[in-house]
Amino acid sequence: MNNPCGINDRKVAIIGCGFVGSASAFALMQSGLFSEMVLVDVDHKKAEGEAMDISHGEAYARPMKIYAGTYDDITDAAIIVITAGANQKPGETRLDLVQKNVNIFKSIIPEIAKRNYKGILLVVANPVDVLTHAALKLSGLPENRVIGSGTVLDTARFREILGNHLGVDSRSVHAFIVGEHGDSEIAVWSTANVAGVPINKFCELRGHFNHQQAMKKIADDVKNAAYEIIERKKATYYGIAMAVKRICECIVRDEKSVLPVSNRMHGAFGIDDITLSMPAVVGRNGIEVQMPITLSESEAAALKKSAEILKQIAAKAGI
Repeated sequence: MNNPCGINDRKVAIIGCGFVGSASAFALMQSGLFSEMVLVDVDHKKAEGEAMDISHGEAYARPMKIYAGTYDDITDAAIIVITAGANQKPGETRLDLVQKNVNIFKSIIPEIAKRNYKGILLVVANPVDVLTHAALKLSGLPENRVIGSGTVLDTARFREILGNHLGVDSRSVHAFIVGEHGDSEIAVWSTANVAGVPINKFCELRGHFNHQQAMKKIADDVKNAAYEIIERKKATYYGIAMAVKRICECIVRDEKSVLPVSNRMHGAFGIDDITLSMPAVVGRNGIEVQMPITLSESEAAALKKSAEILKQIAAKAGI
C-alpha cells in the first residue's frame, strides 16, 4: 500500500545490474521484504535478463513483480539501491575508483532528484563513503535519507573472523569497524565484547593470550578480505548483497537497529563535513541518530586520520 508521500513501502529499485546489483536483487527477492522490484541499468537488456533470471525462482520464494525499467519507474520505491559504477580491479583500491564513479553519479543522482524522490537512497558503489557524500550533495535530499552501506560488510567480516578465532557464534560477537570502508578503516577493539564480556577476557577464557599479535592479524584479515577475494574470483558480491538485505530489513521493518553505515559527520571526534562509516540507529526514516560510541585515544586519532583521507579524496573529486 502506498503511504501518503506516494511511496510504495513494498517496492525496491536497484540501479546497476553488475555483480553487486544482481546479487543484491537475488538476496532481496529471497528476503520477502518487497513485492515489487525494478532493475535499472545503462544496458537495458542486461537488466531485462537479470529480471527474467531472478523471477524464474519465484515459485520457490514469494510472489514478486520483478522487471527492468527506467528512472520513471523508480520514483515511488521505498528504497533505491545504487550499485552502479566501475568495479574494483586486482591491485586497485576502492579510492582509486573515485573519479570514475563520481562521474557516473553525476548522471544518476540528478535523474532521481529531478523526479522529487521521497524515499531513501542506499549507496553501495565504491568508494562508498565518498559516493554517499556525493549523493548527498548532488541530490539535495535530507541527510537521514541518504545512507551508504559503509562498513556493514567489514563489521560482518570482523565478527565472523573473531567468532572463528574464539570458537563462538559470530552473532554473539559485538564489535564494529568504523571510518572508511577501505584501507584506513578502524577496528574498534576498546569496546569489543562477546555477550558483554570484554574481548581480551573472553580470549583468555578460550586460551588466547597473545592479544596484540592476534588483534593485528584479525584487523588486517578484515581489511584485506576484499583484495583476497578479488585476487581469486575478480569481484566480491555475495557478502555485500547480504549487507544490502540487512540494511533494507532495518528500514522496511523500522527495526531501529544499530549499523555502521556511511553518514555525515557534524563535529564528533573533531570531524565535520565528510561522510564516513559510524554506528547509527537505522529505521523507517533512514538514519535516526548517530550513536555516541566510545573510542580509545588511538582509535579516535585513527578515525580522524581516516576522515582526512576521505576529505582529500572528496576535494580532488570536486565534491
